[in-house]
Amino acid sequence: MLGVFIDPVESMLDLNALFWLLVLGLFIYYSWRAFQAKDRAFAAARRHCKEMQVQMLDQTVYMRKLWIKRDSRGRPGLWRAFHFEFTVTGGDRYFGRVLMLGRHIQRVELEPHRLAE
Repeated sequence: MLGVFIDPVESMLDLNALFWLLVLGLFIYYSWRAFQAKDRAFAAARRHCKEMQVQMLDQTVYMRKLWIKRDSRGRPGLWRAFHFEFTVTGGDRYFGRVLMLGRHIQRVELEPHRLAE
């Protein structure tokens, strides 16, 4: 009877390769979701600035904080805080932030600023 011999070294190499493929896949998935979150935060910041009649500066948002928090159903999700800058008169720069839980915008905040005259 012929038996099939599985070399333990080759088996370990296959598991090692599978592990690294899984790590790479998770990294790609996280990066893709992070870019989606940044795009949503940018759109929310731009829309809010337009509603508040202020000008968003530099046309960008940047992630300032990332942590895990539970949503309204008690499930853990990523809480992200994106910051951006805006101006009212063109001379002074102020900060704003977009808070997201998972894929959902929770709120957009502008720091206190002077109103346009």
